[in-house]
Amino acid sequence: MTFSIAMIGAGQFAGQFAKLFALHPGVSAVYATDLLPERAERLVAEHGLAGTLPSFEAALEDPRVDAVAIFTQRWTHGPLVVRALEAGKHVYSAVPMAISADEIGAIIDAVRRTGLTYMMGETSHYNPATVYARSQIAEGAFGRVFYAEGDYVHDMDLGFYDAYRYSGGEEWKATASYPPLLYPTHSIGGILGAWGTHAVSVSAIGVRDDRGDGVFDREVSMFGNDFSNATALFEVAGGGSFRTNEFRRVGYPSHIRESRFRFFGTEGSFEQLATVSHRTDKEGVTDITELLQPKPTLSPDDPSLAHVSPALRDAFTSGSAPIHDRSRLPREFDHVTNGHEGSHHFLADDFVRAVNEHALPPVNAWQAARYTLPGIIAHQSALQNGARLPIPDFGAAPTP
Repeated sequence: MTFSIAMIGAGQFAGQFAKLFALHPGVSAVYATDLLPERAERLVAEHGLAGTLPSFEAALEDPRVDAVAIFTQRWTHGPLVVRALEAGKHVYSAVPMAISADEIGAIIDAVRRTGLTYMMGETSHYNPATVYARSQIAEGAFGRVFYAEGDYVHDMDLGFYDAYRYSGGEEWKATASYPPLLYPTHSIGGILGAWGTHAVSVSAIGVRDDRGDGVFDREVSMFGNDFSNATALFEVAGGGSFRTNEFRRVGYPSHIRESRFRFFGTEGSFEQLATVSHRTDKEGVTDITELLQPKPTLSPDDPSLAHVSPALRDAFTSGSAPIHDRSRLPREFDHVTNGHEGSHHFLADDFVRAVNEHALPPVNAWQAARYTLPGIIAHQSALQNGARLPIPDFGAAPTP
């Protein structure tokens, strides 16, 4: 069984997934559309796709299109997802799921009502550290997990200025001020993707930016935001807590590792830094760096990455880590570039499998809500000087 898919947005990130969908034996055709038609045309030419479509609306009306993959600006996802589901299309969405509790609730309602597949493409769910911690927790190797940490540390100077100029046009500074805690899934997803719990309350602190270059200027920001860094402490169901950092002004080599994680349990723990990873218990320390280290599959100088800022290219070149089980992937992916620490192949394959097998993907609407909504509430807490706020929960995914 196969289906067709339309790429909604043909920017820097979309090309990586257009290639994978086009190669996947479960996909029959890939189309593309973009507000800038030349970008869609270039994407179709580069990957030999089925063709361009004139607009998002045209994709929803086209009977040849069974699903859409949304790669638009991060604050636009929620309404577009609902429109696509209501038009009868399965949806793969880049992160974040949405930017408000109401938008998240609308997506869950639409998924429940239509019975269609929705998946949020959260890379950290497949991060080698998360894969490792998930297996250790499932085996009980850590004992009772009571605390975890997740950091998304990516300085604006390391590629984000170029990325926002590329996507935001002349008004890019208004969009580059996107609140860090509204883009929380690269830190939260890596924790909850392993722990198997959900957040119930949060207290967060935001750091106001002082660069003075118009980015994170509240008067310029379309979000009224002047936080460039933020830290949140979450309480979880069943007891315990986790802390996340979302940093956009930080002296840290994000091109080496932008998401990193730590887990602490009563019998064992796991800690990760930029270049090393350790498993610890009451007896000592085991270096597991190599187990979690992806091997590059593409040179950062490859011509296919010419339109991507040099500081961002490492995110598109990583292969798989030894901890990844590639046996389930289609053989067509064996020698194809990967990205974000080996996550891209699994993201694409899980969505295709979910659609063709009528199954819930791992990061389904309910799981995506648990990865996204805590950050939205955390931003509200930061705006209230760290007030501890309850986090609503839409529940776990229904049992098939």
